[in-house]
Amino acid sequence: MKTPFADHAERLQAFESSFIYPVVSSEFCGGRSVVEVIGSLAENGAKVVQLREKHRSDRELFQLACDCRRLTCRYGMLLFIDDRLDIALACNADGVHLGQEDMPLATARKIAPELIIGASTHNAAEVIAAQKEQCSYLNIGPIFPTQTKSVSCGSLGTELFNELKNLVNVPFSVMGGIKEHHIPQLTAMGAGHIAMVTEVIAKPELCRLRREDFTAD
Repeated sequence: MKTPFADHAERLQAFESSFIYPVVSSEFCGGRSVVEVIGSLAENGAKVVQLREKHRSDRELFQLACDCRRLTCRYGMLLFIDDRLDIALACNADGVHLGQEDMPLATARKIAPELIIGASTHNAAEVIAAQKEQCSYLNIGPIFPTQTKSVSCGSLGTELFNELKNLVNVPFSVMGGIKEHHIPQLTAMGAGHIAMVTEVIAKPELCRLRREDFTAD
């Protein structure tokens, strides 16, 4: 399964051109398969998708990742795997998204220099460290209360997000409890990539939205 993107530069360029960033987990797919949901997102214009599966065996996750890789190649989409650099490399994904308890980002960068490596961040220290360790992009969140991921820090709120974004000099996404009506506010505050789980799975047409559809106040 050959990725449509030749190297890190091409992948990063594709990521920077994206806006809505769907994160897909089977537990939130409402009985549909992950592949079916990703196909619907792709048909509605998604340029990137993250596969997040916390409760599958390695074999099951690898097979699902391969199925997703075949589909995303067909649509020219970026595929990122949550947490698992080994699975990302094995299925020839375009990137991996790492949390604070996962493999150190700097180590992942040495192992996979051509992959997009994203990092979850929740405070100023983590934002600074992720950039020092050469993340390709970072995620700030959760912005609002969310049921899709448990984090000890709680929701950050827009005021703290506004402070953290000023420390960022790489592409970044925001995530956590984001609904369609939040998008204009977050975009006006400088969010370049809107990562969503349940909202975008339920409304794949959101993938048609572009940054240009919103104007800053």
